[in-house]
Amino acid sequence: MALAARASRRFGTENKLLADLGGKPLIRRVAEEILRSCAETVVFTGCDRALIEKALEGLPLRFVHNANWIEGMGSSIAIGVKTLGSKTQGAFIAPRDMPFLTSDLLRKLIAPFEASQGTSIIYPTTPMGEQRNPALWPRRFFPQLASLSGPQGAKQLLVDCKSSQKHAIILDENALIDIDLAADLEAARSRWKIA
Repeated sequence: MALAARASRRFGTENKLLADLGGKPLIRRVAEEILRSCAETVVFTGCDRALIEKALEGLPLRFVHNANWIEGMGSSIAIGVKTLGSKTQGAFIAPRDMPFLTSDLLRKLIAPFEASQGTSIIYPTTPMGEQRNPALWPRRFFPQLASLSGPQGAKQLLVDCKSSQKHAIILDENALIDIDLAADLEAARSRWKIA
């Protein structure tokens, strides 16, 4: 699942998800990487719904619109989780603003998830142990995710479930970068040109 519902007020007046990065909208880059390693990808939309869907046109995605997106990320996660099929054993909650997210990183998270037989929450950490996104949630937590609301998303639930977590250390911290401010986008564009 990929989050594309919020307005990103810290970024400025433009929608950062539609910003060009290497010839494609940021949201499309993220979606393409997720599609390389996940069986089903659900995109939660809210702000600029039509523009987001157009930017992702032609990709095998399912869209779920959160009419109450202004209430925060929690309500978008809840709506998205409720739409998952009964055979779905785990779901990534992936922010849409991670320009260097790769299918390899996602597979590094899927491996320990499968090793835990789909019972542990898996997330990436920096070599210093700082938790990052995206998190891979087992089906057993779907009821709690489906009851979320407000701006905090699943952060508090993750804190409350410490005994059910495992992390994967990601050495390439560039893969964990997200875009919050216009300066972050410019830095990502510079990094993209070098790569």
